Amino acid sequence: MGKKSKLILNKRAVFVLFAFCFVFLLLTVRIGYVQFARGKDLQQKAIEQQTKDKIISSKRGIIYDRNLKVLAQSASVDTVCATPREISESKNIDTIAKNLADILEMEKEDVLKIITKKSSYEIIKRKIDPEQSEKIRELNYKGIYLTEDSKRYYPYGNFASHVIGFVGTDNQGLNGIEMVYDKYLKGVPGRIITAKNALGTDMPYKYEKYINAQNGVNVVLTIDEVIQHFVEKELEAAVEKYSVSKGAACIIMNAKTGEILAMATKPDYDLNAPFTLTNQADIDVLETLNGDERQKYLSDARNRMWRNKAVCDTYEPGSTFKTFVAAMAIEENVVKDNDTFNCPGYHVVGKWRIHCHKREGHGLETFIKGVHNSCNPVFMQVGARLGNQKFKDYYKRFGFMDATGFELPGEASGLFFSENDFNEAELATSSFGQGFNITPLQLITAMSAITNDGKMIRPRIVKELVDDEGNIVKSYESEVIRDVISKDTAKKVREILEGVVSEGTAKNAYIRGMRVAGKTGTSEKAPRGNRKYVASFLGFAPANNPEIIGLVVLDEPPADGLYMGGQIAAPTFQKIFDSTLRYLNIDPQYTEQELTQAETTVPNVEGLSVKDAEIAFDGIGLYYKIVGNGAEIISQTPKGGIIIPTESTIMLYTEENAENMVVVPNVVGKSISEANILLTNAKLNIKITGSAEGGTEAYVGSQNPEAGQSVATGTIVTVEALYKNVH
Repeated sequence: MGKKSKLILNKRAVFVLFAFCFVFLLLTVRIGYVQFARGKDLQQKAIEQQTKDKIISSKRGIIYDRNLKVLAQSASVDTVCATPREISESKNIDTIAKNLADILEMEKEDVLKIITKKSSYEIIKRKIDPEQSEKIRELNYKGIYLTEDSKRYYPYGNFASHVIGFVGTDNQGLNGIEMVYDKYLKGVPGRIITAKNALGTDMPYKYEKYINAQNGVNVVLTIDEVIQHFVEKELEAAVEKYSVSKGAACIIMNAKTGEILAMATKPDYDLNAPFTLTNQADIDVLETLNGDERQKYLSDARNRMWRNKAVCDTYEPGSTFKTFVAAMAIEENVVKDNDTFNCPGYHVVGKWRIHCHKREGHGLETFIKGVHNSCNPVFMQVGARLGNQKFKDYYKRFGFMDATGFELPGEASGLFFSENDFNEAELATSSFGQGFNITPLQLITAMSAITNDGKMIRPRIVKELVDDEGNIVKSYESEVIRDVISKDTAKKVREILEGVVSEGTAKNAYIRGMRVAGKTGTSEKAPRGNRKYVASFLGFAPANNPEIIGLVVLDEPPADGLYMGGQIAAPTFQKIFDSTLRYLNIDPQYTEQELTQAETTVPNVEGLSVKDAEIAFDGIGLYYKIVGNGAEIISQTPKGGIIIPTESTIMLYTEENAENMVVVPNVVGKSISEANILLTNAKLNIKITGSAEGGTEAYVGSQNPEAGQSVATGTIVTVEALYKNVH
């Protein structure tokens, strides 16, 4: 071989060597890229290809009331899943789809589309009924299986719906406590990892890894289920009785701790069907719409239905705000109890003549009397004494410019005048509670400064978080927001507000022996003159040592009927507080006048409709009980026109032969308060006779009718009060 041939051969060898090295280098780079750059991604895909991963839903935490009554819980249900690649081996896919559709109440085409997908895991339907689960097990189709899931259940339906909230199909909280505390309630899902072959079907050998689900933490609310029921019952009755068109709200708060014992908005919705509209007017409108217009209206209607009026809506508080103007004036020492004011029915501010609710005027009156009368001219003059800056400073200190930091979603902050718009006229109208907007929650929070010796308490609705063994995971304590007024000022305002109930505009909130204090409110919505009103009552009890605060707001009662706070909100508050104070075992503090008991005339309501009869009993100091399901009162016991003790119960019958008989209990030797409870529980009325001279504690010396007699419900039992000294 010549030199030339050897040289060519060597060049070819070198070329091959370099080519081989280049290819080797490329392979090395590629392997490095696969190994290091895409290693984790490819490893994950390999795992997905070789294993079947089933999610095990965690059990969502329970929501309790303060006494550990269950308000929301999760029940075990099944979710229907499919392995389409396994099902593809079957020759009767059409039959499988039809049978599943029949059981699951789905369209056959929808099921067929799911089970013929080119995938290894699909969900056909979530949270099916136990009966459906059993039928699917009986079919025993290859590639169709059930996985354990949980479904949220609310045992009381629409109870406290705006507080509790609800979850979506994936068990994620969408409103209320369910949403805000979702991270605690939802827990951590578990998994079952099973080996599978290239077709996505189970391997003939067994490989399975089970990762336990972690249950969610349980939430204990400050809500008391019993008090919440009192509130919802009376609020719903008020909306119906007074034809309130824009709904109502009520809050009951512990005066010392800020704990919310009840919070309700009406109308409400069923937590077990939260997407179903409950307002008939919205339902009627929806039936007339189509397409995108229908969908938008449906979305807006649902949001209105879910909106918590007590937290998210603002309104002009009206005369309830006079409580805080009085506190400002007393704290700043710009007014004395016996300072006199003249009310001719209006007050002139600049070029404006602003009227009192009593157009003929109250005449000459003291400051205290002006509060009792809820006189607008008095408060306009008091506001002027304070001046714009001091008024605004106290307005802010009482918390009306800021959200309270409450747990529930969507809390509003309220609206006030800008610096340039808050002038002489605006100060005057603000002094009687109009021209600015606040939330019900802000108002009741501000009242906590009056009931708590000047210290304003932050409202809260969650008491603690607990695990399934009852161990406390996290506890929430009372929090003082700030000192607003002095202890002496707070005490003085409480005394004045007690007079508003005992002898002023809020007599319909009076409860015998319970020392109720409070303030009515009637505000006209803007624009003025449209005769659309908000009626409200803000109060607390007992006045000398407050335990609970309450606020009732009724939005847009008819202007041609009863619409003032003293007429409709105060009696609603009275019914709620009467039941609540008795339930909380707050001891009555009877005055001598109350022990001798006032009397009143029974109205004659025979022949009236049930609704008109109910209105006839508002504010007269008598209770009533409707017996039967008729629409009209056909008889009553006692009869109309007779004089009986206040706080007696009148039986109103809407059907013939509906009268019931009861046995008179023995109350001789019992205290007057014990006798009152026993006779009331027996559906009987009590009349007290006797004198308080010579003693300090009253007990029953005799009764008529005597114990053991059978009498009609509503009968008056006269008891003689004897007295003994207690040291």
